[in-house]
Amino acid sequence: MSKYDITIIGGGPGGYVAAIRCAQLGMKVALIEKYSTLGGTCLNVGCIPSKALLDSSEHYYKATKEFAEHGINIGKMDIDFSQMIKRKAEVVSQTCAGIDFLMKKNKIDVINGLGSFVDKSTIKVVKDDKTEVIISTDKTIIATGSKPTKLPFLPIDKERIITSTEALKLKEIPKHLIIIGGGIIGVELGSVYGRLGSKVTVVEYLDRIVPSLDSEVGKEMARLLKKQGFSILTSHKVTGATVKGKDVTVTAEADGKPVEIKGDYCLVAVGRSPYTEGLGLENAGVELDERKRVKTDDHCQTNVPGIYAIGDVVKGAMLAHKAEEEGVYVAEIIAGQKPHINYNLIPGVAYTWPEAAGVGKTEDELKAEGAAYKVGKFPFKASGRARASMDTDGFIKVLADSKTDEILGVQMIGPRIADLIIEAVVAMEYRASAEDISRMSHPHPTYSEAFKEACLDATGKRALHI
Repeated sequence: MSKYDITIIGGGPGGYVAAIRCAQLGMKVALIEKYSTLGGTCLNVGCIPSKALLDSSEHYYKATKEFAEHGINIGKMDIDFSQMIKRKAEVVSQTCAGIDFLMKKNKIDVINGLGSFVDKSTIKVVKDDKTEVIISTDKTIIATGSKPTKLPFLPIDKERIITSTEALKLKEIPKHLIIIGGGIIGVELGSVYGRLGSKVTVVEYLDRIVPSLDSEVGKEMARLLKKQGFSILTSHKVTGATVKGKDVTVTAEADGKPVEIKGDYCLVAVGRSPYTEGLGLENAGVELDERKRVKTDDHCQTNVPGIYAIGDVVKGAMLAHKAEEEGVYVAEIIAGQKPHINYNLIPGVAYTWPEAAGVGKTEDELKAEGAAYKVGKFPFKASGRARASMDTDGFIKVLADSKTDEILGVQMIGPRIADLIIEAVVAMEYRASAEDISRMSHPHPTYSEAFKEACLDATGKRALHI
């Protein structure tokens, strides 16, 4: 029986990053992954493949909608959808191969199979061929991630009623894609197919889409998606879905009245659930909360000393970068260091176009808390760089403390926001004031100037270019 200093169950972003950092800190590491490739949901059926398709579809959309305005006439265009899916698969393959290289470089033992606890320091791995490997470990990190949440009254056949996994490998472009759930996964995948010509209908139970973002950002996103051809049905309670041949009928209720939506594919995107089944947690005495997430303390340790949990399987945002931060954090805690995570400053991003992101407090949260705050805003229609690229939709909103001017939250929707939000994260990590940012030189012309202008507006001095 092999003996390890630490064993990580789950090879997604949290798990493999934890393994690397543990190895760098001198530990003997085993990484258990039930699938044949590392990278978890993010690399295989989530972040990476969806961004590959989002970029491909955005190229097509701009070519058909905007190139002529730039003086580029390319004539009739068509979509080679099979090539688009093939390129996506190649991006995934290359990225996963990179993770394999990192495992070998850091001398991490990768064991493929389903890992479960025999007791707190013994783990059994059942391989695909049903053979078993038993290992002994001093410490363990649970990093098993999450899976798409299912609605109990709506069976998923993976052909016409699908999850995000199937949506990333369709063999045809839907004529009418019905999306149950208006969260970030739903609007991103809707954007992929909407740009390629699908009619897209989003059915959302709440009264707004992308509820994890600031409500003003969500309102602006809804407006822009409708402008792109989306139909958005908020305050609709889905009651079922049926398939007949190649047709899907989704039933819902709105204002007490029945509603029917007919399409050829239905994507169920109502969130994700932690993956804890089959881990034998009861054998180790590890406790779960009411949502079947692994309970942890402020150091990501479970109720059992020496067993930790990170990522989607614990409380907090289900984000790959949050899992990575926790993976490094736990590795360094175990090594006796004093690492740092500020959960308030983990940004959330929607990779639609325009992109949207937020960090810190939303205005809705500040209002609910009764906080004294001030608001600075700057629209991209006033940005010279945005006008040059024809990306003038959206705005940046800065929320600052009324007395101290410290930045409490930043909400953005516009061009290249996924990259721009990090400036707000850095500023807030060092507790910058809105005036601090407004006095920093930003290169011209760039999208980043909009952040400076919004901060200037928040100070009360008024933005310069509006």
